Amino acid sequence: MNSQEPERRRLGRRGFLRAAATAPLMYAAASSVRSAEPAAAPADPDGMRTFSGVITRQKNPDNVEFPFPTLNSFLTPNSQFYVRTHFAVPGIDASKWKLTVEGHVDRPFEIGYDELRRIEPRTVTSLLECSGNGRVFLDPPQTSIRWEQGAVGNAEWTGVPLAQLLERAGVKSGTVEVILEGEDKGKFEAPHSPTPGEIHYARSLPLKKAREPEVLLAFRMNGEELPPAHGHPIRAIIPGWYGMASVKWLRRVIVTDRPFHGYFQTFAYAIWERMHGELPTLVPVTEIDVKAQIAQPAQHEVVPVGSDYRIFGAAWAGEAEIAKVEISTDGGKRWERAKLDDRSIRFAWRFFDHAWRTPSTPGRHTIMARASDARGRIQPMERDDDRRDAVISHVQRIEVLVR
Repeated sequence: MNSQEPERRRLGRRGFLRAAATAPLMYAAASSVRSAEPAAAPADPDGMRTFSGVITRQKNPDNVEFPFPTLNSFLTPNSQFYVRTHFAVPGIDASKWKLTVEGHVDRPFEIGYDELRRIEPRTVTSLLECSGNGRVFLDPPQTSIRWEQGAVGNAEWTGVPLAQLLERAGVKSGTVEVILEGEDKGKFEAPHSPTPGEIHYARSLPLKKAREPEVLLAFRMNGEELPPAHGHPIRAIIPGWYGMASVKWLRRVIVTDRPFHGYFQTFAYAIWERMHGELPTLVPVTEIDVKAQIAQPAQHEVVPVGSDYRIFGAAWAGEAEIAKVEISTDGGKRWERAKLDDRSIRFAWRFFDHAWRTPSTPGRHTIMARASDARGRIQPMERDDDRRDAVISHVQRIEVLVR
């Protein structure tokens, strides 16, 4: 596909408003709230209001998440799309910006912003998810940023395929990986994980992935110029992989004939993989796992007894497509198949909903969603501790009070 039409159609406004109304109160107890637009805006003839802000998880550098219980749009607005930053946002003048393509190539070169934009662009709709999304649900608590459900978003990205620049440079035989280095830099002061000094943020891709036509050097997001917090002037977009691979404020593309062992490749954003029996070794986080998240009801929401209630959410599966979502309203004793939205777009999320007749007597209930993808992967019920504080894809339990 060379392009996809923007999808801005709203889904089931009345169905999500109950969760939207409770979300600001729920989040305010745990987090500070920053709004890029008015904090609340009239949304419905019934007089209910939606929440248009984001949730601050860290300041300086800013890390914010989307209020997932207010999910109602296939494309996440730029002003609400989650932001993950490790260092201060660099101030870059696009007219002076240059990208170098170097390393194990025949023809290293440098390209400016205007020249890059003159290359025939491609548009891809792709979800990005921080590999730590859902970290707040881990036990024991983690020291890294404690995302809830909203370090994820779906956007339409426009840019130039990385493969075209690699072809121009002439990749030499024996190439193993392509390193993407951002302009952002600093000394990463994570607990118990000091860096060797000032470093730039950098990640690498296997050459095969780097050459995939959907891997972009993006300059537009949802039809608008890429915002500074999202990597202006140019960022990488690696559809199907966790967000740490989509390097922002791109400055260098380095082709290499050996594996890259940078800090954010092998120390941070790495999980244990057991080889040769029980021998664990650290490997980089790469492809997004299959996952379903419930937006409505919100965690600890109060729902009315004996009523028809719409359970609603989104599911995604990295490089695969979602094939099925199942819902349990009794803590996992019974599962029923949810209805999937007609849109099934590779790399994007897929909405699901399920009609629930709430019990006629008050009480606490656990709601769960479980996704399966077209490759046969099923969302795990339990957490794998070998994943450290990343790749948090196990089924989440939403506790609600029927009253």
